[in-house]
Amino acid sequence: MSVSGNAFDFSLLKRVLKFVKPHRKLLYAAVGITVFLAFLSPLRPVLIQYTVDEYILNSDASMLLKMTLLMIGILVVESGGQFLSSYIITLLGQSVIRDLRVSVYKHISGLRVKYFDNNPIGMLVTRVVSDIETIASIFTEGVVIVFGDLLQLSVVLVVMFSTDWKLSLIAISTIPLLLVATNIFKNGIKSAFQDVRTQVARINTFVQEHITGMNIVQIFNREEEEMQKFREINHEHARAHIRSVWHYSIFLPIVEILSAVSIGLLIWLGARGVLDGSFTVGNLIAFTLYVNMLFRPIRTLADRFNTLQMGMVSSERVFKVLDDQQYVKDEGSYVPERISGEIQFKQVWMAYEDENWVLRDLSFHVKPGTTVAIVGATGSGKTTIINLINRFYEYQKGSICLDGHDLREYPATFLRQHIAVVLQDVFLFSDSITNNVSLNNPAITQSEIEAAAREIGADEFIKRLPGAYDYNVMERGAMLSAGQRQLIAFIRAFLYNPAILVLDEATSSLDTETEELIQRATERITKNRTSIIIAHRLATIQKADQILVMDKGQIIESGNHQSLLAQNGKYRQLYELQFSEIED
Repeated sequence: MSVSGNAFDFSLLKRVLKFVKPHRKLLYAAVGITVFLAFLSPLRPVLIQYTVDEYILNSDASMLLKMTLLMIGILVVESGGQFLSSYIITLLGQSVIRDLRVSVYKHISGLRVKYFDNNPIGMLVTRVVSDIETIASIFTEGVVIVFGDLLQLSVVLVVMFSTDWKLSLIAISTIPLLLVATNIFKNGIKSAFQDVRTQVARINTFVQEHITGMNIVQIFNREEEEMQKFREINHEHARAHIRSVWHYSIFLPIVEILSAVSIGLLIWLGARGVLDGSFTVGNLIAFTLYVNMLFRPIRTLADRFNTLQMGMVSSERVFKVLDDQQYVKDEGSYVPERISGEIQFKQVWMAYEDENWVLRDLSFHVKPGTTVAIVGATGSGKTTIINLINRFYEYQKGSICLDGHDLREYPATFLRQHIAVVLQDVFLFSDSITNNVSLNNPAITQSEIEAAAREIGADEFIKRLPGAYDYNVMERGAMLSAGQRQLIAFIRAFLYNPAILVLDEATSSLDTETEELIQRATERITKNRTSIIIAHRLATIQKADQILVMDKGQIIESGNHQSLLAQNGKYRQLYELQFSEIED
């Protein structure tokens, strides 16, 4: 689906117009006012012609005053109609893109994690914000306005030719040249608009990524190199906009020249007709106004059509996101009253791409209320297990059961309501601690939050912060230490009381004091709850009921801490290596 050739894809326009249905009364009102104005606007030149010929040249002051008042009244009505038309069309456009933006955001929030692995966040921000904003131009400067301009042109031409066909031919003599110039301009500006949207997405993606990772840029002293990249992208962005301005700078003077030529020919030839009696003075004045009424819509039609094209280009990009169906298949309907937390992997094979297996014939059993730790080298498949339990990714072979039922029998939303995950890199929103813990869930009270914080052991440090629970942690929790962010995540998980708790490297890279605090929080939160702990630091998992040692997507050892040490295998090697590092 693409916007191409001399016109645009009407099937794409039809998809956009589907979002108009809830607001069709606004559309009907806008079209009605537009039709009314298209017939009202040519009435003024007709009245001016009649007034000049009948009352000014005959010195009828009384009728001149009446006609002047009538024309002022028509002008007032026309101005009011233009105001209403502009307001209603803008309201329609904003209402449509509001609904469209909600649809796109809802769609994106339901896509599987793999989609975000392959698509830059900056690009998606561009689609949801600026691209959708550009779609509003389809309404504010597009369909209805173009329809009104074309209708007004038709009415003006009918009135002109019914008044005097000779003057009409003189008046429109330069329009063929104008149409040629308009077509050249339209094709050129369309290409420029497409380039503009591409460069906007590029610069948004670059800025979003590099501001997010600015600490890495500064740590490795890469400011100047990244600045040079930004200058290049910014230059291309500016060049795309300048290219569109260049087309306008040529087209608009051409329109003015052709308009002036038409008026010059009209006055030169028309004046001769007035002298020999074939035309009246009123005819000449009226046709001068008609020329302006013809050229103004034609001049803006090219601009409006290409603005419409720009909106269509943005529509194509937005609908490309909406058409992406990278969902985790969710057809489950089994919703039990409670989840006990029994998990069983049966010969599970999983690959992110093709047959590059991350998990190979994986089988293990987690009893309800027990704690299972998973250890292994980076890339051994530990985190993949968590992603499969949460149904962020699909596995290709085997089965995963929860309480004896295949994981796919459960609705994904129900499943995730009973699973809480605490990651090594905790994500916090730029908001208060209260809202970060409750995630703005109105069912969770402040007293429940504070009680959970006391249980976890985080209440003391929170109350030391300015504003305590109302303290704004800023973007990604930048105002808190890594350990404090971890504690906030523990409170969040504890508060939601999940049947299954997952801790993914939750104690990694913490100082000894903070780690002890996290360990106490871990013991409290995992008590009588099915827990899966992924850890590199083996000292943190010695109390686990079961430890799985993984390598290249397979379990190579399993047992508790003591039995694994007795096996003199991979686990013992890892333990002794870490113990010697601690001693050193």
